[in-house]
Amino acid sequence: MRRPFLALPPIAVAALLAACGTDPATAPAPRPPGGGAGPAPQPPAAESLPALPALRREFRGVWIATVANIDWPSRPGLPVDAQQRELLALLERARDAGLNAVVLHVRPAADALYRSALEPWGAMLTGRQGEDPGWDPLAFAVREAHARGLELHAWFNPFRAGNAADTLRLAATHVWHQQRALVRVYGLTIPGQQGAQLWLDPGDPRVHDRTMAAILDVVRRYDVDGVHLDDYFYPYQQRDLERRVIDFPDAATYAEHGAGRSRGDWRRENVHRFVERLYREVHAARPLVKVGISPFGIWRPGSAGGAPGTTGLDAYAEIYADSRRWLQQGWVDYLAPQLYWAIDPPAQSFTALLDWWRQQNGRGRHVWPGAATYRVRDHGWPTGEIVRQVTATRAGSDARVGSGVLLYNATTTLSWSGGVVAQALAPLFREPAVVPATPWLDDAPPATPRVIVAEGVAPGGGREWTLALGPGEAQLRWWVVRWRVAGGAWGVRVLPGTERAHTLRPGAGVERIAVHAADGAWNLSAPVVWPAAGAAGAVATR
Repeated sequence: MRRPFLALPPIAVAALLAACGTDPATAPAPRPPGGGAGPAPQPPAAESLPALPALRREFRGVWIATVANIDWPSRPGLPVDAQQRELLALLERARDAGLNAVVLHVRPAADALYRSALEPWGAMLTGRQGEDPGWDPLAFAVREAHARGLELHAWFNPFRAGNAADTLRLAATHVWHQQRALVRVYGLTIPGQQGAQLWLDPGDPRVHDRTMAAILDVVRRYDVDGVHLDDYFYPYQQRDLERRVIDFPDAATYAEHGAGRSRGDWRRENVHRFVERLYREVHAARPLVKVGISPFGIWRPGSAGGAPGTTGLDAYAEIYADSRRWLQQGWVDYLAPQLYWAIDPPAQSFTALLDWWRQQNGRGRHVWPGAATYRVRDHGWPTGEIVRQVTATRAGSDARVGSGVLLYNATTTLSWSGGVVAQALAPLFREPAVVPATPWLDDAPPATPRVIVAEGVAPGGGREWTLALGPGEAQLRWWVVRWRVAGGAWGVRVLPGTERAHTLRPGAGVERIAVHAADGAWNLSAPVVWPAAGAAGAVATR
């Protein structure tokens, strides 16, 4: 049942907080209007108030890469407080830029940016793999992202294990030392080319078990909103001194497990099996955690059945990633193909590829493409190219479902050159947006929440509106608070579901407030609206 907002003095607020299941001793008490002198001002009549507009649904994410200190920390060995300040700065900038999600690299190469009994600490923290940094970055990141209304997706590389040149620096607890039979050395170290790599063999079932154990450990112990994989399953091909392709060294594994299939089909099936298992087991552990994958943006060239007219690397044949199948089978909640090309070149066009991916989406999963903001810095792209691409993600999307985009990387998007990319995107992201729902995980909205609002005097003068938020139901994950100042636009703020009070000081008179509860699938409850519909203002004065 919808409950109206009330503006009440502290004694009445305390009583209603208790009725909401909130302890008035720990909840901040709203100040009475005018500091307690005189009756509360009446809000405007409901029939004169603006209608509650629809909320925009759009996923606005950014990747925070930690491998080789690409985005964070800025260098290994920083003091804990400096690492925390840098991470908080990225989260603050993401929120201020209008984003609503961050994708944090937590397991780049069989290592960890969290306390783990399965993997050693990552070297990007202290400069030495396996050395305890003295804090838990993932626990900190989850808490601080949620406090700023940001989802946090934990980004894993399932099969990368590092660089061959680093074997003498790997921790004793690294898989290279613990289970070397699972690791393959791939490639050559040639000047001017990428060096030889350490790679877990995707064809070995023990590798799947090890990787799934690491991912599920995070899902069960940390309050992440999503599990995210990028494009690394089998390695991108390297060539020898005579420019011949170096094959991945899995002959023994193939002989044991190939069972008459071609090497390519068997490798693709290894990846399929892992992706399907990932989707199934993550949701068995926590049903509303989203599973997302960001594959190479070209499934196959147009000549091989991909987007017409497209040329480039054949991910299906060269790195054994049949990502179209994952989307068609519904083994992802969102697919973020890395469309790291401009709109205009026809052979690899951002928009042509986006249209093709959407056409493959028969199960109605989210397709939120990756956009290459780093090319503004590294390849001289104009910021207008990124603006055009984000605009293109909205074209043709269902407003009820919402659109989305992921930006790579955080440094270029939020910090580089004074935040020029974020500034260019500001007009597109000025209207706040909430994350699109995932109704195939859960389509039942939470119950209408219990909320109390009281108007009072802010410290130093001016008006404030304090919201007392009831605990709600067990599935409550977020509060979505909206307000409209007199004659102005609607503001929106997303709060973690653990919040019990929130104060608005918008700098102008508030004429309407609405609050939704949201669950982990981003189903929204019916709003509680103040003033209540059909009344001239539900305000008690005593």
